[in-house]
Amino acid sequence: MPAIGRRDVLRLGAVSGVIPLASVAAGQEAPATGEVRGYVRLGRTELKISDISFGSSRLRRGGEHLIHHALDRGINYFDTADGYSAGASEHTIGRALEGRRDTVYIASKFVAGADESRVSLMRALDTSLRRLRTDYIDVYFNHAVNDVARMANPEWHEFTAMAKQQGKIRFTGMSGHGSRLIECLDYVFDRDLVDVVLVAYNFGQDPSFLSSMTKSFGRLPQQPDLPRALAKAKSKDVGVVTMKTLMGARLNDMRPFETGGATFSQAAFRWVLSDANVDALIISMTEQDQIDEYLGGSGGLPVSSEDVALLQRYAVANGITYCRHACSLCEGACPYGVPIPDVLRTRMYATDYGDVRFAREEYAKLEENASACLSCTGEPCAEACPHGIDLPEFAPATHRMLA
Repeated sequence: MPAIGRRDVLRLGAVSGVIPLASVAAGQEAPATGEVRGYVRLGRTELKISDISFGSSRLRRGGEHLIHHALDRGINYFDTADGYSAGASEHTIGRALEGRRDTVYIASKFVAGADESRVSLMRALDTSLRRLRTDYIDVYFNHAVNDVARMANPEWHEFTAMAKQQGKIRFTGMSGHGSRLIECLDYVFDRDLVDVVLVAYNFGQDPSFLSSMTKSFGRLPQQPDLPRALAKAKSKDVGVVTMKTLMGARLNDMRPFETGGATFSQAAFRWVLSDANVDALIISMTEQDQIDEYLGGSGGLPVSSEDVALLQRYAVANGITYCRHACSLCEGACPYGVPIPDVLRTRMYATDYGDVRFAREEYAKLEENASACLSCTGEPCAEACPHGIDLPEFAPATHRMLA
């Protein structure tokens, strides 16, 4: 496959922090059976983790075989949270890793509010430890942070200090993908509050990538300051793990255009991992064949022109249906208080991931759903999405599908 020349890189808008020019070269075919080909230092933690690691937001009871398959392929970092699959994710990981705990790293998370007490936080941690059948968690995150006050809570810091002293956690982190992510990242970096961050990051967020596609993909790049924040993490030696790297993961849409053994998912992973400020990524793994495919993007392989073409084709095809996380520009448009971004997030799980069960579980967690949309004219939100998503169509359709 041909390499991208400097002129091509400029034309494609790929000269950003995401793809160092020197790394852009001819693509390489992935092996028939995927395996981890790269282990990376996770910042100051000194943990050496697989560059593509196991995300378990959709892991349920009976999924131990997926963990075992991932282990056999070299994955050694498993990311979970107390609320994933109502606790089943932690239970399944605990059973699958029993007897092999000293060969892997486990990350878990809890949504610690701005008023959370250290007592309730320790109770939540102890519950996760019991489910995971371990006496320590390697990285413990304050989960889905989109408010500085949550990281400023002194009870969180008292709790993490105590948990570290007791040997229950080794390192602390913050995860996030909301509209105020940059503000929260700057806050924790400036105060040296975390060892690791887990952030949403994909090719569709890179301003340079979008610059050649603004007419068809979207008028507003989201979080253009994210590359700066990731560079700041690197300067502080904070580990960076990324998530949501597939921009909705409509993998089957791209099958007719994949050639030479390389796939869209592998191209998307190479794009993210070629950023010198990113250490690793996690991705939900729900099938053994899927694990093998994903690991074809491991090992720091160069990004090819074919990779970029696949990413561009995907962006064009999904630009007006994909709800950009961290945008939230439609918030407040609904007079009935429907949380439009959260509703569309659950829609993505059903229509893009193809996991209606998970989508229904997440939809049921919403304090307000889209039932009000069924009797609304749609006029209040008709022009609320700057990317052209048809909110008056998608919101009520999501309620009908998931309620």
